[in-house]
Amino acid sequence: MPDKSQHEGERIAKVIARAGLASRREAEAWIAAGRIAVNGAVISSPALNVTKADRITVDGEPLRTRERTRLFLYNKPRGLVTTHADPQGRPTIFRALPKNLPRLISVGRLDLNTEGLLLLTNDGGLARVLELPATGWLRRYRVRAFGRVKQEALDRLRQGVAIAGVQYGPIEASLDREQGSNVWLTFAIREGKNREVRKVLESLGLKVNRLIRVSYGPFQLAALEDGAVEEVKTEVLREQIGPLAAQAGCDFEAPIMERETVPRRPPSSAPRRGAPPSPRKRAEGGERRRREPGEKRRVPRDRRSGGPRPKYPRPK
Repeated sequence: MPDKSQHEGERIAKVIARAGLASRREAEAWIAAGRIAVNGAVISSPALNVTKADRITVDGEPLRTRERTRLFLYNKPRGLVTTHADPQGRPTIFRALPKNLPRLISVGRLDLNTEGLLLLTNDGGLARVLELPATGWLRRYRVRAFGRVKQEALDRLRQGVAIAGVQYGPIEASLDREQGSNVWLTFAIREGKNREVRKVLESLGLKVNRLIRVSYGPFQLAALEDGAVEEVKTEVLREQIGPLAAQAGCDFEAPIMERETVPRRPPSSAPRRGAPPSPRKRAEGGERRRREPGEKRRVPRDRRSGGPRPKYPRPK
């Protein structure tokens, strides 16, 4: 007789993803590595449903309480990799983010040299739904490319195009202006396949030298500064994703787990170790002493040059 517990609750990888620790794929890799235990027993397969009554631990630590579904807009600079760790040691977006943010995952990716809007969320279920091709959200880009192209050639992309055996869906593209040897385009896609914009434009004889994503579905880059991150308000997020919230299993009622910002080391007024105290500091309190009118600036003996400064002729 089949165990009812196997048909109740949710898949273990899905629960871990919604806790904001990892994507589903990453959670499945953790399970295969023996890092996940349920009710004290290490599991080796993600084919397991769990309920709120089950005790889940990751590396021996209890799985944290799921927090409210949150979404952030990030203006990704060029030169950052969209990953938590890079085998080649390149800088990543997650190291560049403020330290007080929750553990976030990206909705899709942007290439190393692609900049602009990147959606980040603490909810793995939401990330998965938003990046699915079936969701059909429009990704809009501003493109600068070397070469020349006619609007007629761009219009033909509306029927889709096959390149090197890969079929790309309908593309909306418009020629905005020419600038020297380059052209500026607006390019909109719905699938977001690997390096899609660059490959499609290369097939038209253009070489992309700047690529900026300016919108993803209803979310806009707008005036967000380079490297800045901004949270979407809960009520706005709920309204914008609409019925996708139920499909993703979003939770807008859970609490927000505040995280403390890593404090910066305050500037110290104390003298450096081994350095003589400044003569302009009072012995008590460390406050600066104002020079009296006409009083010359005193230089500590150990900082004196040992002789008069050389005189240089004034420029005529």
